[in-house]
Amino acid sequence: MKLRLLAVGQKMPAWVEQGFNEYSKRLPNDCALELVEIAPGQRSKSSSVEKAMRQEADALRKAIRPQDHVVTLEVLGKPWTTPQLAQQLENWRMQGGDVAILIGGPDGMSSDILALARQRWSLSNLTLPHPLVRVVVAEQLYRAWSILQGHPYHK
Repeated sequence: MKLRLLAVGQKMPAWVEQGFNEYSKRLPNDCALELVEIAPGQRSKSSSVEKAMRQEADALRKAIRPQDHVVTLEVLGKPWTTPQLAQQLENWRMQGGDVAILIGGPDGMSSDILALARQRWSLSNLTLPHPLVRVVVAEQLYRAWSILQGHPYHK
């Protein structure tokens, strides 16, 4: 199984890349985590938010593969405890396919992208900065994997 984090946004600060890379490199090949950066839609005073979101949706749709189990990150999604995430990770592994976890742009995700989701996951009721979400997701996936392996990291 491959985990793919499809994240709208590019040119992240070095600390984001370092944090994401630190946790993704800890995962084994049979649970590899890959980051796919999606160009944000163009936003300006003369263009609409909807147009930018459509551009992001088009790019996300192209990055999602037909066999991907799509999970969207959204405030209104289901909050999982770390042990529940570990169970989700095990379920995804048992399904045998790859998982695409989607982080939308600054205005969220369009309804057509949300409709592709098999699961909707909420990290928090708080609004988190998108760069930080990348690091949190990578760390939590590593933590979930460590639980499944009986690794002491989770303690």
